[in-house]
Amino acid sequence: MSQPVSPRVAAEKPRGFIDRFGDVARTEERIVRTVGAVYEQWGFERLETPAIEYTGALGKFLPDTDRPNEGVFSFQDDEKWLSLRYDLTAPLARFVAENFDSLPKPYRRWAAGPVWRNEKPGPGRFREFWQCDADTVGSASPTADAEMIAMACAAYDALGLGDSVQIKFSSRRVLDAVLEKIGVAPDAFATRLIVLRAIDKFDRLGRKGVELLLGAGRKDESGDFTKGAGLDAAQAKAVLDLVEAGGGARAEVLARLADVAGESAIEELRLMDAALAALGVADARAAIDPTIVRGLEYYTGAVFEAQLMDANGAGFGSVGGGGRYDGLVSRFRGEPVPATGFSIGVSRLAAALNTQGVQSDGPVVVLVMDQARAADLLAMAAELRAAGVRAEAYLGAAGMKAQLKYADKRNAPIAVIQGGDELAKGVVTLKDLKLGASIAATLGEDREAYAKAREQVQQEIPRDQLATAVKNMLAR
Repeated sequence: MSQPVSPRVAAEKPRGFIDRFGDVARTEERIVRTVGAVYEQWGFERLETPAIEYTGALGKFLPDTDRPNEGVFSFQDDEKWLSLRYDLTAPLARFVAENFDSLPKPYRRWAAGPVWRNEKPGPGRFREFWQCDADTVGSASPTADAEMIAMACAAYDALGLGDSVQIKFSSRRVLDAVLEKIGVAPDAFATRLIVLRAIDKFDRLGRKGVELLLGAGRKDESGDFTKGAGLDAAQAKAVLDLVEAGGGARAEVLARLADVAGESAIEELRLMDAALAALGVADARAAIDPTIVRGLEYYTGAVFEAQLMDANGAGFGSVGGGGRYDGLVSRFRGEPVPATGFSIGVSRLAAALNTQGVQSDGPVVVLVMDQARAADLLAMAAELRAAGVRAEAYLGAAGMKAQLKYADKRNAPIAVIQGGDELAKGVVTLKDLKLGASIAATLGEDREAYAKAREQVQQEIPRDQLATAVKNMLAR
């Protein structure tokens, strides 16, 4: 049985994953540590669940005659199908169902760990990746959905991303109201799925492309034809009016959605907007966007998605999302159990940040200029660690130039140097590698200008002030 555990950094990755994605793995650890602290601050408790589940517990991925459906990594044991978890939510639902009577309700939990998907990998998409989730189980209030969005904003702020991440949200009830109005029955699952996928492609295909997918279908540039939803012109217009109701302040979008879907369909969004305003979340950080639809067979109400933008406003895609999934826990208990959650795609976000050059700092590296003094320099690294600084002493046999290259590859912010001259004077030299790289990039090949800027990069300090000086330089 899964048990809640004390907060700690979830850093136990399979070895091959670290070897292959070293920089990303370090960034992942920082993300988990930072986001987990925010979740804890908001009153969520850490819960760990097993990496392997009975396949039947994973929801839609149920076993067929010979093997489970594609999408999960599975194996058979004693005639029972077992699978690596596809996400962190299905194991939560099983845990809540098993411990329902003893848990406080609403139950607030956060989790971090690897999940596996048997899908084709691509840029930012891996077969094994990390997620960091928070969920509230047992509350049907839209304010719980709004809290998820506000807390996610706080988590991205703590990561230093601020306005680089915008969370867009909507409600499945708005889409359902429009589909009901145009005569698409709730049990017309295939048609609804095509409509859903068409809306999801609005940013990429625009109005004309989505209009074709809502109608007879669309042929792409390669000549491949995608069958459409088969809606007539009036039906397609109603869906497009919904899609194009987004943009601008939340109050403006709500007014347009009321005209398209009816006031009762947007009641949930109005309550979320009021809660977000009370939590200080500006319209620019959390925007209502009807094109956010997400899984038809999974989400039952509010849906949200976090999108990472660069300095020019160009998108890197989704780095988190979630929504209300009132039907998941009830699969195990046979009674309604409301739930909502948000998942930060740790590996995807780390890959995006590393692509932008936003990497976690490596350790401070103490250079070893004289192998006969290696023990003294190991002691320096230990002194820094005792002061709370991540540090190591170089243990190879190379010269100073190679050691500095090693420090660069380790993404070290500072190199600590004590050669014979420094030892005689009772000082150490601190080399600010990050500042040096920044100045070098700015000055280019102008060696004279770089020599003048050297005083900013290197600093001599008394040996007994090592830890304090390093911490001050890191803070700078």
